[in-house]
Amino acid sequence: MATASVTKQTFRMEYAISGAIHATPERIWALLTNAADFPRWNSTVTRIDGRIAAGEKIALKARIAADRVFNLKVTDVEPNRSMVWRDGAAPMFTGVRTFTLAPATDGATTFAMSEVFSGIMLPMIAGSLPDFRQTFEQYFADLKREAENGG
Repeated sequence: MATASVTKQTFRMEYAISGAIHATPERIWALLTNAADFPRWNSTVTRIDGRIAAGEKIALKARIAADRVFNLKVTDVEPNRSMVWRDGAAPMFTGVRTFTLAPATDGATTFAMSEVFSGIMLPMIAGSLPDFRQTFEQYFADLKREAENGG
């Protein structure tokens, strides 16, 4: 089981998790970029509308904030290696989620996911943000289970 971490500063807060998944980067990438299938294997997400591809906008609903839709832009895509989802408006408040896949020598893939919240509004709203560590751990566990054992 991978353990998520959090680091906090006045204008920056980061949640992160990483661990080995015994599947190819291509298998994991296919899961991470199939919006319609996401809620089937990922218990932290209830819906994603749109295409998960470079330059596209997606609308995501998550269990941790069930009454909110996160309108994200998919950027910095390097297939089978990395992808970024962005939300918000700099310099006020932004959330940037980065996914990274790195092949390991044993045939596994090191999966890393981080989310950085930043901006001048962060000190005022940080206390109202949920603790994402448990959600990150569940996300990783769901991805690992589906990539290693799924169809």
